[in-house]
Amino acid sequence: MKGARDALLRWYAAHRRDLPWRHHRDPYAIWVSETMLQQTRAETVIPYYQRFLERFPDVESLAHADQEEVYGLWAGLGYYSRARNLHAAARIVAEDRKGCFPDQVEELRSLPGIGAYTAGAVASIAFDRPEPVVDGNVSRVLARLLGIRQLVTSGPVVKRLWREARSLVRGPRPGDLNQAVMELGATVCTPRNPRCGACPLRGRCVARRRGETDSIPVRPRRRPVPRIQSVAAWLPRKGKILAVRRTPGGLLGGLWEFPGGELEDGEQPTSGLKRILRERLGLSVKRAQRLGEIEHQFTHRRLRLHVFRCEPPTGRVRLDGFDAHRWLPPGRLGELAQGALTRKALALVAASKTRSADASLLEPSAGR
Repeated sequence: MKGARDALLRWYAAHRRDLPWRHHRDPYAIWVSETMLQQTRAETVIPYYQRFLERFPDVESLAHADQEEVYGLWAGLGYYSRARNLHAAARIVAEDRKGCFPDQVEELRSLPGIGAYTAGAVASIAFDRPEPVVDGNVSRVLARLLGIRQLVTSGPVVKRLWREARSLVRGPRPGDLNQAVMELGATVCTPRNPRCGACPLRGRCVARRRGETDSIPVRPRRRPVPRIQSVAAWLPRKGKILAVRRTPGGLLGGLWEFPGGELEDGEQPTSGLKRILRERLGLSVKRAQRLGEIEHQFTHRRLRLHVFRCEPPTGRVRLDGFDAHRWLPPGRLGELAQGALTRKALALVAASKTRSADASLLEPSAGR
């Protein structure tokens, strides 16, 4: 591994991307970046990372922040449990450790949301510890380099990859070495059509020598993605609109959305909407106009959301499955911490209002 190590460090020094979290060794900022980068492309993360650090420049400011504000700055990145864990861990560091960030992997892993990969990244990059990292990019590089033909997610292969990564990181500049492998996987040793001619490890790569870069790493077959049908309602009352907040934990936990929920198998959207509003909020509606549908892809499911505009409901709000509700002027709905799906629903409602206004302009005036 020594020759591979030297080649990686030389390549990284010459070809690494200019990313904002690479300009310093602040463990807090590195932790934020590594958390955001989980299952998210660097190009997407950059503006979120910059806005987040402008508002929360250190662990104390994040620890004392309101959770809704944290969610608001995270909105659009997805995987909102990352934001929830980030906030919880910041409070532990600020309160129990007086703002001093742990520099050992074992202590880092004791914090909410920090696993082996993030702990290794923070320890090596911020504190120069010779700790390995293995993510999707690293496992792909190592599997091809070593010609591993077994299922890359199997227990024995995962253990071997961590052993190889640990062997590779031993020596000077462990943080740069880890970032070099991740950078190589992100920009050269890509899942499809790897640029082997630009790879500093091309002369050592078993998969390239055998012509197996397209078949390595071996991954499990993808399971069919289940399709879910849901409904959401624009519910007015006295000039305000009802918003509800999901309970913490689970999909989109802690975020605000239009009231609604999943349909039962074979249930029609309109009748399902009335049932859900009655069961989950204690409200009844007589008429509901369907505004349209939204298709949204989550990690393990595909959702079709039917959006309705309803007449003012009757009844008093009684929440089942939500932990808070607010009646807000329509213009303030966008201020709430919400996911991409709710923003799509807001855009659909706005578009329907525009269409209605345009249609009214085309109607003949009375008396003509």
